Amino acid sequence: MQQDKHPDYHPVVFRDRSAGYAFLTRSTAASDQTIEWDDGETYPVVDVEISSESHPFYTGKARTVDSEGRVARFERRYGGAAQDSGGGGGPA
Repeated sequence: MQQDKHPDYHPVVFRDRSAGYAFLTRSTAASDQTIEWDDGETYPVVDVEISSESHPFYTGKARTVDSEGRVARFERRYGGAAQDSGGGGGPA
């Protein structure tokens, strides 16, 4: 007789504490904490640090690369553009 090889797949609430957001889904995640959901049922709750409600990519608050700062750092390190504008050879 074979044993059941599948993990326990059950309803779980994932809660993003930084955004005050929670959602009910199905998962194999286990938790000792429970929460009463809108439907009156009690489900295990798993606290997460980041979700789609707080992730910078999904909220539109993603940092953009400071390209001007990168160019300035490159010029400081390897010389400015004014030095290299002579035509690309050795001394004239």
